Amino acid sequence: MKWARGITGDGSEVMGVVADGMLHPRATLGSDLATGDAISLDDVTLLAPVDPGKFIGLWNNFKAAAEKGGMAHPEHPLYFFKADTSLSGPGAEVVLPAAAGRVVFEGELGIVIGKTCENVTPEAAKDAIFGYTCINDFTSLDVLNADPSFPQWTRAKSFDGFGVVGPVIETDIDWRALEIKVLVNDRERQSYPASDMILSPEQIVSCLSQDMTLNPGDLIACGTSIGARPVKAGMVVEVVIDGIGEVGVTLSAPMDA
Repeated sequence: MKWARGITGDGSEVMGVVADGMLHPRATLGSDLATGDAISLDDVTLLAPVDPGKFIGLWNNFKAAAEKGGMAHPEHPLYFFKADTSLSGPGAEVVLPAAAGRVVFEGELGIVIGKTCENVTPEAAKDAIFGYTCINDFTSLDVLNADPSFPQWTRAKSFDGFGVVGPVIETDIDWRALEIKVLVNDRERQSYPASDMILSPEQIVSCLSQDMTLNPGDLIACGTSIGARPVKAGMVVEVVIDGIGEVGVTLSAPMDA
């Protein structure tokens, strides 16, 4: 089942189930309670499918990247937070601020939490996962490494629009079978299997729930693998995961640049 969120022609925000080219409104994420007539997707401007309370991203969670970088496999997620204002959705324009310097894309699989969970086992964590989505975790390399005494993970990843999510949340899919791809101006630039994860989604959620309570709608980016590349203004960058869909944005320079 696919879930989406968007804006209708009259400016109303709607969340619901996508089926047969229509968005069927629901009261809340995961609810069976209908709240209106179905709306053609042609009449909806899609937003990021979830507005997360917490937007968490992982570092060093793929074997191929760890091997290339000479890094050990972590036993607990190595993670950071992205600001809520970094959230953007399908078709958005993402401004690359001059202060960001060199920016790279990072195509990733995203986990959406469906149930409140605190200190849960991996088995219970599996039940707490509502579904999966596509994420582009844009990162400023210059900001990240500007101060040798303190890697600036949050600042480097929290510029407005740097957390691209969408187009839907898919609730019925085997994450192990997924391939994460990134296209830049229609050219494939990154492709890797989700099955190469070091920590599985269930392990990720279980470990994070030992550090903090996870709530419905919280979003976790599972990390990226090899292939992340620099991008610049004027490029169209799309993350594609068959079975979920594709989410693309256009990069632009600041107005005064």
